[in-house]
Amino acid sequence: MKALPILALLLLAPVIQAAEENHFNRITLSASAGDLVTNDTMTATLSRQAEGKDTAALANTVNSDINWAIAQIKKHPSFKVRTQAYNTHPVYHKNVVTGWKVSQSIRIESRNAAELSKLLGSLQKRLHLTSVSFGVSPELREENENKLISRAITAFTARAKSIAGDLGHSSYKLVKLNVQTGGGGPVFQARAMMMEAAPAMAPPAMEAGESRLTVTVSGEIELK
Repeated sequence: MKALPILALLLLAPVIQAAEENHFNRITLSASAGDLVTNDTMTATLSRQAEGKDTAALANTVNSDINWAIAQIKKHPSFKVRTQAYNTHPVYHKNVVTGWKVSQSIRIESRNAAELSKLLGSLQKRLHLTSVSFGVSPELREENENKLISRAITAFTARAKSIAGDLGHSSYKLVKLNVQTGGGGPVFQARAMMMEAAPAMAPPAMEAGESRLTVTVSGEIELK
């Protein structure tokens, strides 16, 4: 019963050997294309935190301010808002619980940086502005990456032809090709600040900046 698998392996050996012998004159290479793209999406994170001994009162304060902020954000239909982590932590002093800390954050995303910046000035009456970042939207990223893929493939082809010629071969066969995309926008951290029962703050100064998108085409060719 065990002879059949052994016989099969013996029969396959010449085929495997022939396949391995045919894999010669193979070269791995890569080429890249990149471009700067103006960031079109602004994302801001704000949080509310309250500390004291009465957890119910703390939760009520945090919930009230977060709900107020969401109501302000929803006045702008194009803005995307999402609530994030809600936490309740004990506060210790000399290993003894002396109070509680309740916090929650929200995330806002918009393609209108000027309008969102103006809103942030208002929201800081009751919330902390913890971070602001800029990036490229999925639609703009895809549009630009498609162009970069074409440029990277053109560069890859030119490099493959050049290598083949330099090594004395008239042509080549493409064996394997991989396309990788990358790149992202810078993150600007805004100083956390809060003003209770204060007039709306002046909008923070924001510059969207640019992101560098890159496409790398790598692969293997066989010289003929």
